[in-house]
Amino acid sequence: MSRTTYAAAGVDINAAESAKKRIARLARATFNQNVLAEVGGFGALYALPAGYRNPVLVSSLDGVGTKLKLAFATGQHASVARDLVHHCVNDILVQGARPLFFLDYLAMGAMDAAVAAEVVSGLAGACQASGCALIGGETAAMPGFYPAGEYDLAGCMVGLVERRRLLPSPRIQPGDRILGLVSNGLHTNGYSLARKVLLDEAHLPLHQMVEDLGQTLEAALLAEHRSYLPALAPWVLDLKPAGRGSRRGGVQPRPGVIKALAHITGGGIPGNLPRVLPENCGARIDPHAWPEPALFRLIARLGGVPRAEMRRTFNMGLGMLLVASPAHAIQLRRYFQEREEACYEVGEIIAGQRRVSFGPA
Repeated sequence: MSRTTYAAAGVDINAAESAKKRIARLARATFNQNVLAEVGGFGALYALPAGYRNPVLVSSLDGVGTKLKLAFATGQHASVARDLVHHCVNDILVQGARPLFFLDYLAMGAMDAAVAAEVVSGLAGACQASGCALIGGETAAMPGFYPAGEYDLAGCMVGLVERRRLLPSPRIQPGDRILGLVSNGLHTNGYSLARKVLLDEAHLPLHQMVEDLGQTLEAALLAEHRSYLPALAPWVLDLKPAGRGSRRGGVQPRPGVIKALAHITGGGIPGNLPRVLPENCGARIDPHAWPEPALFRLIARLGGVPRAEMRRTFNMGLGMLLVASPAHAIQLRRYFQEREEACYEVGEIIAGQRRVSFGPA
């Protein structure tokens, strides 16, 4: 009588255990005094920091989408892992929350310990840079479910905010200004369209220089999803600013100045900015108020993609929008200028329905 094992079915328990040991070492490096249990328990334990009077937990769960296809093609696995953490950090930041801890889900057809370790190394590095702990997750081998060399990756970020600091503010009103902080490129959205146009139809090679971009297509498409935590923490989280511009006489950040933040992801500005607006307010965006990156122009030109389709698919060069009063908008722009951070006034809040129109200010 033949004997069938789990390994014969495609799941190598020894390989999985080896990968989990490497992962545990990487995760442990992100721990702080609030983490109460080692990696490997049935549930992760985290003690809420002291000092909050009325704390609110904020959570975000997301994936990287078809940008993973580029990681498979190039072997750049740590990069997309950092993308995932940064995306989730931004999603809770727009509600005024600082990141506490992160949980990941990594599933492969067959366990590849080296790839798993590279992915978790990217997660751990991004968590450390964001001041949060990678306290647990799930690593699964699922033979027959994923093609060889491919995997799925998702994660959940949990943060904390004092209730009175929650964003968006109810004080948003017509006349408020909208500022934009630049993106690093596509971030983690619109890759199905970008890949169809640039790779499937235009047949551009990933590893060769593209004159219109001044870099390889691989570098342009794998540019990391930017974390806006360093730029915005002094204004949103009441943290002391660091680096240039912190000298005496510069603009001093203070919470309450920013009325709302909008993370520009899938759906672009039309799909994301209305999510933070009150019922009686809309927004007018001047599409000529900031320089459109070459990558978006290339996709539109090669694919014949209509302008409206571009705007509702991509961030178009702005990864985070800020809403502030006219006087505070001037302060914010000065602050970012002191730090050599590109910040553009791109529109205003108007009376009307909760939607975005495009046109000159």
